[in-house]
Amino acid sequence: MAENLKLYIGGEWTEGTGETFHELVSPATGEHIANVPLASAADIERAVAAARVAQDEFRHWSAFERAALMHRIADAVSESVAEIARIQTLEQGKPYHAESIDDIAEANQYFINAAEDVKRLEGRVIPTTDRNKRMFTFNRPIGVWAAITPWNFPVTIPLEYVGPGLATGNAVIVKPPEFTSWGLLKLAEAFDAAGVPKGLVSIIPGGAEIGEQLVAHDGIDAIGFTGSSETGRRIISQMGIKRSIMEMSGNGPTVVTADANVEKAAELAVYGAHYNAGQVCCATERVIVVDEVHDEFVELALRAAKQVKLGDPFDEATNLGPLCNEPTAAKMDRHLADAADRGASIVAGGHRAEGFPTDLYYEFTIIDQVPEAAAVSTEETFGPVLPILSVASDTDAVALANRTHLGLQAAVFTSSLQRAFWYADRVRSGTVVINDSTDFWETFQPFGGAAGTDTGWGRGSIEEFTDPQTLVIDIGNVR
Repeated sequence: MAENLKLYIGGEWTEGTGETFHELVSPATGEHIANVPLASAADIERAVAAARVAQDEFRHWSAFERAALMHRIADAVSESVAEIARIQTLEQGKPYHAESIDDIAEANQYFINAAEDVKRLEGRVIPTTDRNKRMFTFNRPIGVWAAITPWNFPVTIPLEYVGPGLATGNAVIVKPPEFTSWGLLKLAEAFDAAGVPKGLVSIIPGGAEIGEQLVAHDGIDAIGFTGSSETGRRIISQMGIKRSIMEMSGNGPTVVTADANVEKAAELAVYGAHYNAGQVCCATERVIVVDEVHDEFVELALRAAKQVKLGDPFDEATNLGPLCNEPTAAKMDRHLADAADRGASIVAGGHRAEGFPTDLYYEFTIIDQVPEAAAVSTEETFGPVLPILSVASDTDAVALANRTHLGLQAAVFTSSLQRAFWYADRVRSGTVVINDSTDFWETFQPFGGAAGTDTGWGRGSIEEFTDPQTLVIDIGNVR
């Protein structure tokens, strides 16, 4: 029987005032698993009003008081990891044992990191030209944030905003996609258990129209967005002068040089392409291989692909589950057909798998001799596919890697420290990972794009949730 969910508005559980529900169907089983109430304009007004009242008081809490609250939230989340992971697998499709458990367990870290970072968020004393002036800077909370979050990591990505947002004294309203909101709503029980003041956090699932209303709302001071570059550009055009953090699409190139450990490169490229069914902004979206090791790389990638087990995401042997939704699967279909039409060779997989409960199970796919102009090379496919492109030299590899507007995270495999630094100095990417997957990730690392995909994230994000305030004191004319 399907669960009837409630919205979390201003710290209260409510059915909301909307008249429509989203029937949540599991990509893993095809079953109707939940009814999600869709937020209305009135629900937005209620969430914003509650946030503004609560934040006006919360902003005066000390950093240590807020840090203690973050630790209480982390403790409360840790008690529900297995249940939230189960829900996430049902609604999103990622393997329960191989991914979801670790994914939700990581959620604690966003609150712990924020707790520790905010206690060290220091101001400065600034020298002045006037001997009678003393100048100081402080970090003040911005106010009320709206976080518009995606479906590929439906629990952890919202917490990238909620953790540092609350730690720095802000309120946060999260709008997740209606079809992957159950796990996040379940996690919201931890906010109640930890004693988060009512009003500081709201979770209001809905579609694009709800996101647009939040972006344009005068009561929202700042926007956090993780999702596609296309949607990000639309948000930027609508939000005016609001502060923002925007983490958008990637087309992560993996470069395999002539002196690389080719076996390691193949194993990690395959991992980066199949983890979360390739539905990751820093997934291995294309592999650029120097001709000298091309044939060896293809052979070893095919061998590594045999370790990818597509299946029931609740089976312990499974490390590749279904895609989350039909638009993503349809995009895979289009990109593979386009590559084949352009002369690429599909050497493994290449189509949806048969015999599963839904049509969203896609075989892990390797495509060789991909033309640069193919969609699977120029766009973010967001599926379990490993496109291989060949180049003659390191110079050609850099040029090809940089011909993108999606420079989020890149990887280079080489045995030469000199070559590693040479590539890092030339590849236009927010992060360059040497001898590991483009999917490498730490919760505290700086993370952002260098080619139009991002405007600030990572370890320094604790400051992104604050406004600098300068205080000037005149100590002259003391009688």
